[in-house]
Amino acid sequence: MILRNSLPVDADGRHAHNHSNCANLWLCERVPIGIPEAMHISDGLLPASVCAGGYVVAAGATAMGLRWVRDRDVPRLALMTSVFFAASLIHLRFGVMSVHLILHGLVGAVAGGAAIIPIAIGVALQALLFGHGGITTIGVNTVMMGLPALLFGWMVRALLAGQCGTYRAQGTQHDRDSHGSRDLLKPGIIGFAAGSGAVVMSLLIFLGVGLTADRAFFQAIGIFVVAHIPLAVIEGLVTAAAVGFLAKVKPEIFHASQ
Repeated sequence: MILRNSLPVDADGRHAHNHSNCANLWLCERVPIGIPEAMHISDGLLPASVCAGGYVVAAGATAMGLRWVRDRDVPRLALMTSVFFAASLIHLRFGVMSVHLILHGLVGAVAGGAAIIPIAIGVALQALLFGHGGITTIGVNTVMMGLPALLFGWMVRALLAGQCGTYRAQGTQHDRDSHGSRDLLKPGIIGFAAGSGAVVMSLLIFLGVGLTADRAFFQAIGIFVVAHIPLAVIEGLVTAAAVGFLAKVKPEIFHASQ
């Protein structure tokens, strides 16, 4: 969700909404503080201290993530950056709300301890190119999506590490295929938990950060939460399919040392 606090004010002191940027005219007329599109917070909503703290935490997490990066990891991180960035172009309409895919659970599963790097680059590009979020809140938005990516990425790798070893021991593609769909059930369930759980955790961080914002921030919180329930399910299904597929064709990608 994008929350914007920079809407112009007309002669009567009311916010003059830009209907071309608004997901729904009914919502614009009733929620004077924001336009919900994706899980981002825009400039002007948070205190300067919170924005600065977001940059500090994001910078620290990114520095730690760089310690995980080796030369062979660069193509994978570039791919995950593209996935995260491109997901923001896929918009979904739920009633009066418009949200877009995030896929940070999938990014965490594939990128592992370096997942914060694709998230940070993607959030910065979304803010600079599309106006998703704001410049002062790049750090906060990175933390809001990067921490769930790290947590659930670790979960996926920890739970699938043994299965990766089993696949390598089996050796051939025929041996992998012989186990059938039963072998993909566990990765699929884990992937669903990672994809949907990452959205829920990001939403909780969003609500927590919102406690520092103006009281008007909470006028549309209920609508935002409801809109992200189906998004969490969709993200879970997409991540489940991706993790299940990768666990079959390239299980070593989830190995803890990768």
